[in-house]
Amino acid sequence: MSGSEGPGYVGAIDQGTTSTRFIVFDAGGGIVSLAQKEHAQIMPQPGWVEHDPVEIWCNTCDVIGAALAKAELTPADLAAVGITNQRETTLLWDKVSGEPVHNALVWMDTRTEALVARFEAEGGQDRLRGRTGLPLATYFSGLKLRWLLDQVPGARARAEAGELLFGTIDTWLAWQLTGQHITDVTNASRTQLMNLATLEWDEEILALLDIPRACLPQIRSSSEVYGACTGVLEGVPLAGILGDQQAALFGQACLSPGEAKNTYGTGCFMLMNTGTQPFPSSHGLLTTLGYKLGDAPAVYALEGSISIAGALVQWLRDNLGLIENAAQIEALAASVEDNGDVYFVPAFSGLYAPHWDASARGIVAGLTRFASKGHLARAVLEATAFQTREVLDAMTSDSGVAITELRCDGGMVVNELLMQFQADLLGVPVVRPKVIETTALGAAYAAGLAVGYWNSTDQIRANWGEDKRWIPGMDKDRRAALYGKWNKAVARSRDWVD
Repeated sequence: MSGSEGPGYVGAIDQGTTSTRFIVFDAGGGIVSLAQKEHAQIMPQPGWVEHDPVEIWCNTCDVIGAALAKAELTPADLAAVGITNQRETTLLWDKVSGEPVHNALVWMDTRTEALVARFEAEGGQDRLRGRTGLPLATYFSGLKLRWLLDQVPGARARAEAGELLFGTIDTWLAWQLTGQHITDVTNASRTQLMNLATLEWDEEILALLDIPRACLPQIRSSSEVYGACTGVLEGVPLAGILGDQQAALFGQACLSPGEAKNTYGTGCFMLMNTGTQPFPSSHGLLTTLGYKLGDAPAVYALEGSISIAGALVQWLRDNLGLIENAAQIEALAASVEDNGDVYFVPAFSGLYAPHWDASARGIVAGLTRFASKGHLARAVLEATAFQTREVLDAMTSDSGVAITELRCDGGMVVNELLMQFQADLLGVPVVRPKVIETTALGAAYAAGLAVGYWNSTDQIRANWGEDKRWIPGMDKDRRAALYGKWNKAVARSRDWVD
C-alpha cells in the first residue's frame, strides 16, 4: 500500500540508448501505463555514435503525454517522477538558450581512443581506478567532455566562463524539467571525474584532464526532492535519479550485499551490491555507486559492463536483414539444434569487462559451409550468454561470493532460448521477475521513497515477485567445451586495431 493518501501513482522517465519511455506505476510496482518512442542512431564514421539531445527531449515530452493520456491521468495524479538514463552519454549545451553545441556523444562512442592512449601512456590504464573505480577507457564521460571542449570551436572558453553546461542524459532532462543543473551520485560515478570516497568532483582529476569546474553539475543523492517540474509534468516533484543499471539493481530489490542482477538490453550489465564501502576489483570489473537514498550512506556495487548484447540483434536486423524484427531471432535460432561450432564475438567498440581491450573488433569464428543463418542467429544470442559468464566468473573471483541464482531483466529476457542457455552456461538458475521493466521501476521507487509514497525499502522487497525460473540442464563437460571455444574466439578478436 501507498504511504500517503495523496496522488495514486508514480512516474518514471526511462531514457535509453535506442528509445525513451514513460511508465506509470502503482503502489504494488505494477505498470499502469507505458509509452515508448525510438530516436535516431547517428553514426558519422566507424566507431562514432551520436544522439540528437533535442530529439530526445521532444520524445520525452511525447511519451509522457501519451502514457498519461492512455490511462486518462493528469500530472496531478502523480506523487513524484523519477529519471533513469543511459549512462556516460555526454552533452554540452548553452546555459541561456538551451541549445546543444554538438550532438550527444553516446557511451559506446570510441572517438576518444587517442586521448585514452595518451593518458594511459603517461600513467597506465588504472591510474584513476583507485579514486574512481574505473579504468581509462572510451566508455566514460570525462574524456568525451574533454573531446567536446577541444573540438567544438569556442567551447572551452565558454565552459570556463560558465556559459556552457555539461551533463549526462539525466542532467539534460532534469534541467529541461526543473531548470536545475544537477546529477546524482550514480551518474556522476560514471564520468571518471568523481571521487568514490568523497562523492564530490575530484579537483586533481579535473586538473589532469583539463576539465573546467564551472560547467559541471551539482552532485545529489539518488532519492530526494530536487524540485517541481514544469511543462508536461507541471507541479510534479522530480525526486529520483539513477543511472539505468543502478536503477535496475534497485528495482530488482538487490538491497543486501552479495545480491546481483543482470540487465539484458542494448548492452549487458551485471551489478552486485557490495554494501557501504567501495570494493576494488582485481578482475576487470568496475567499482561504482549502487545508489544513495537521501542522507543515508551510499551503497556501492561491482559492475561488469558488456557493450553489445541486444545491439547485436539490431545489427542482424538492420545491417544484414536476416530478421525483420528482434522477436524473430528466437525462432530462427531454434531452427537448429546447436550453434554448429559458430561463435560471434561482438567487439564492435572493443571489449569491455573483464578484458578492457579497445583494440578488439567483432569477428565470426568457426564458419564452414554447413553453417546457416540459423547457426548465425544462435551464435548471436549465445554471445550475450558467454559474455555474461565471463563477467560472473570475474565477480565471483572478486567478491568471493558464489551466486546461487541470477536475477535478470531487460528487453532480451522474453527470449526463452537465451535464458535457458544462460542458465545452462552458468550452472545456476536464472530468474525473471514479474515486472521486467525494473530499470524504470527502480527510478520510480527512488522518487516514491523521497516523497513518502513508499515508506521503506521493505515495501520494495515485498513488491518483488518471480515470474519464471530457468534451471540448468547442461552437463559440465559440454559447458566447459562451449566456453573453451568461446575463449578461443575472443582471443582471435583481440589486437585487431593497431
